[in-house]
Amino acid sequence: MRIEDKITEQPSRYDHLEKMDACEILEAINREDRLVAEAVHAVIPQITALVEAIEPRMKQGGRLFYVGAGTSGRLGVLDASELPPTFGVSPDWVVGIIAGGDEALRRAVENAEDDASRGWQDLETYKPTADDSVIGIAASGTTPYVIGAIKGALKQGLLTGCITSNPNTPLAAAAEYPIETIVGPEFVTGSSRMKSGTAQKMVLNMISTSLMIKMGRVEGNRMVKMQLTNEKLIDRGTRMIEDAMNLSYDEARRRLLEAGSVDKVLNNK
Repeated sequence: MRIEDKITEQPSRYDHLEKMDACEILEAINREDRLVAEAVHAVIPQITALVEAIEPRMKQGGRLFYVGAGTSGRLGVLDASELPPTFGVSPDWVVGIIAGGDEALRRAVENAEDDASRGWQDLETYKPTADDSVIGIAASGTTPYVIGAIKGALKQGLLTGCITSNPNTPLAAAAEYPIETIVGPEFVTGSSRMKSGTAQKMVLNMISTSLMIKMGRVEGNRMVKMQLTNEKLIDRGTRMIEDAMNLSYDEARRRLLEAGSVDKVLNNK
């Protein structure tokens, strides 16, 4: 796929950015960002198909892996790392893998994304099984590291999906469940950390949150299995119990700390 064929590499709709004042820059960025939600809305059927395919595998004990490089990899690691405290799940249930390893979370690792064999090698260290699922994340849709991981996963019988911001890419062709969020050219030409990254974050939120709900990690609209890792979360859990059971704040807090989670209190009321 030629670089000139990638929507993510097309020239910005704006020019002479350096001559804009701060408000003009911010207004233009916001104008472009409003297009992202529309692009994500257009692919809800594809997101639904992927979630519905992953759900039964996770209910059989399968895991979900995100694989990406650069911004895409960081967003995958971010989404995966937020699930244990939010939904009380094991950190090895949803795993983010980034080209270049943990060092790449803070600084670019040279040529890490260009190794087509390393993606599957990094995934293979987790001893994946046919119950597992892999989502490759790459705005360009051409990242060798991600494509290699998806191809390797597919050969081993894992379910594969992807998130990209270009149509008809090698990554989408390799994955069983491609999601193409076509957000258009970036405000700064080629800076896919902007609209493309925002679209990826939105889709990842949708996938992981819907899966956690389907896996029984939410009751009503409450994160009843969240980890009580700080005072803010203890207070949130206390207020959930206070409202649900019509208790005083102090009594709700006492029960929460004694039981260790909101759902244990509510289910034993």
